[in-house]
Amino acid sequence: MLSVVRRPLRCFVQTTVAMADALAKVPDVEIDPEGTFKYILVRVKVKDGDVHKDIVRGTKSAQYHNHIFEKVNPAMEALGMECKCLGGGKIEHNSKEKKLRVFGESTGFGKADHSVSVEKLKSAFGDYEISWSDDTK
Repeated sequence: MLSVVRRPLRCFVQTTVAMADALAKVPDVEIDPEGTFKYILVRVKVKDGDVHKDIVRGTKSAQYHNHIFEKVNPAMEALGMECKCLGGGKIEHNSKEKKLRVFGESTGFGKADHSVSVEKLKSAFGDYEISWSDDTK
């Protein structure tokens, strides 16, 4: 009887580790190297799982915030993940001065929690000065 309990538990643990490994391979931050552009904060989780992480994506090529999500979502689905946009804003990236400024909001998705976005940016740009505000410009 005890061995019947162990197998499902072992399978559960292996699956949970595999989900965490898959999420770990998703970069926390992917933004343009320079300029002012729209960004979104996205919660990514393994389908049918509880393990998740938040990621930041931003690009000048997006006219609207949903254009970023329309690229991120299918890419994550291909990896067996599902996404939810938590909000958006803008990032001002000055690579010469090593500064990032997070501000504004998305009309369609609402304002991202910029403090969460900044923590993610700090992990990718540790030598940068990074700030955020609720300013719209």
